[in-house]
Amino acid sequence: MNSLDWAVLIGYFAVMIIIGVWSHKRVDNVSDFFTAGGKMPWWLSGISHHMSGYSAVMFTGYAGIAYTYGVTSFVTWSFPIALGIAIGSKLFAPRINRLRGRLHVASPLEYLKNRYDLKTQQALAWSGMLLKIVDVGAKWAAIATLLSVFTGVSLNQGILITGAVTAVYCTIGGLWADALTELGQFVIQLLAGIAMFVAVVVELGDHGGFLGAWDEPELQGHGEPLVGPYGTVFLLAFLFIKLFEYNGGMLNQAQRYMATPTPKEAERSARLSAVLWLVWPLVLFFPMWMSPLLVESQKADGSDSYALMTEQLLPHGLLGLVIVGFFSHTMAMCSSDANAIAAVFTRDVAPVLSAKARLWGERSGLIAARVTTVVFLGLSMAVATQVNSPTFKDIITVVIKWVAGLMGPIAIPMMLGLLRPFRRSGPTAALTSWAAGLLAFWLVNYPIHWAVDGGVPLEYQVSIPLAVSLILYVLIGFARPEDTPERLAIIETVNTDGDSGSAAAAVPAAEEVPGAGRTPVKD
Repeated sequence: MNSLDWAVLIGYFAVMIIIGVWSHKRVDNVSDFFTAGGKMPWWLSGISHHMSGYSAVMFTGYAGIAYTYGVTSFVTWSFPIALGIAIGSKLFAPRINRLRGRLHVASPLEYLKNRYDLKTQQALAWSGMLLKIVDVGAKWAAIATLLSVFTGVSLNQGILITGAVTAVYCTIGGLWADALTELGQFVIQLLAGIAMFVAVVVELGDHGGFLGAWDEPELQGHGEPLVGPYGTVFLLAFLFIKLFEYNGGMLNQAQRYMATPTPKEAERSARLSAVLWLVWPLVLFFPMWMSPLLVESQKADGSDSYALMTEQLLPHGLLGLVIVGFFSHTMAMCSSDANAIAAVFTRDVAPVLSAKARLWGERSGLIAARVTTVVFLGLSMAVATQVNSPTFKDIITVVIKWVAGLMGPIAIPMMLGLLRPFRRSGPTAALTSWAAGLLAFWLVNYPIHWAVDGGVPLEYQVSIPLAVSLILYVLIGFARPEDTPERLAIIETVNTDGDSGSAAAAVPAAEEVPGAGRTPVKD
């Protein structure tokens, strides 16, 4: 990097902070901070939903998969995400929007204390928060790894720089700041991605051109859709996982659905995100598929290949723009995660831990939300320093194994609890499926993995916990139905179009925590 690249990078950070300051004026209460007050247009929500699913892991971990295996990186990652979101646009997006519009909640988990009970809500809230700390820690480590390649700064310094800038804009501006910065980041990503695509296509002239390059020995097998550990079982498992994860199971995407004014706009938002996931990653992945022709990775997993190719092919200025693109991906995801977890803590956890939290007014609730956001970012940055330790191993292991494997047991009760066919499943089904899923993750990934010659294949490591949770959730619901009138009323409220009058009226106030669910007084 030279002074021009640094100017681009510093200018980007400055713009992000300015957007955060501007967005601060649009945040008057907790609802504005967490769900944009339900006033976000569908197209902005859709772009934000799309961008909040990216991170620098794509340019490290998935770049390594593309370097080693080729197009399977698209077939087993962004394609199942696109398909999962398309299905979820009808199945989950409108229902999640009704949680805010009809039940007046600001956290995706807030409805669970009446849909199930307080114990279930707290189990899902705490496990979801802890998983997100690890997940975001991996994202910080990924962007810090890239930053070290370009600038030579240490891993911890890179984590501190990106975390600090993200903390400023997402803490003061809430979801509005997240969405507006993600819009800007999408534009940057568009320019950077096209620049890299064109630069690689030009270089392919020496390797047979755009189509002829696939015949080069270095790309042998790179055109196969399913290779190595990423086979048919992995694809099907990942599709099922992403159906839940990218429609709200990881919480931050659920907020994008909640932020739109109506269920119909939430559905349009999801469809836009699905189209972007289907088309745009092809442009981003193509240079990665060609990378074995152009660079020689210095790491066994190929995770540095994209960074090396960027340094080699792009002139200064454009190099800075691509580096900004790396940052934009990670900061988009991490800021949205921070906002989601702050919502869960302040709306779902704090009122249980403290009687004072139940009486927070608009101002005190907003202060608590911002403090929680900073604390979450700090904890995730601390975890990031340990991502390459023996406990967490490499970045892609954390993202694929830990996040995909542990997300299912948390998402199953949350997501399926919205749907009428699962109305019989109550707190017993929810808690049992959650606990058994977590236990299955530990057994498959550690005792069984160690005992099996060659270890348990990756597709089973990530899919078995979700499968265990799903089966138990359904079976226990039929064996021990707990569909009380109050719970049925909640389900009808989020499943009914038009006027929800009678169903909404039947929804009880939060009873388990005195004071929870009340409209806070103004400070």
